[in-house]
Amino acid sequence: MDGMFGSYFWKATAERAVKAFAQSLLALLSASSLGLLDVDWVATLSTAAMVTLLSLLSSIASSRIGPDDDPSVVTPPSGAPQAQPTGAAPAAA
Repeated sequence: MDGMFGSYFWKATAERAVKAFAQSLLALLSASSLGLLDVDWVATLSTAAMVTLLSLLSSIASSRIGPDDDPSVVTPPSGAPQAQPTGAAPAAA
């Protein structure tokens, strides 16, 4: 396995980072209760970008803790199907 240097790891990390950006942006916009023209966009986008960076760094930091090729620290329960990278052959039983 390629671990942190494999494409699956970076695809999963990118997915987490995009979700973190979107969630933090929505939280900041809904917490401000302002109209779209009244929002301080520089501060809001800067904060969302910082959350995205922290998500990326936490995925990298946890790369040696959880399963190989996965930025998660949680191992799936035994018997549960694991996500396979696109184009990867299923694991032999």
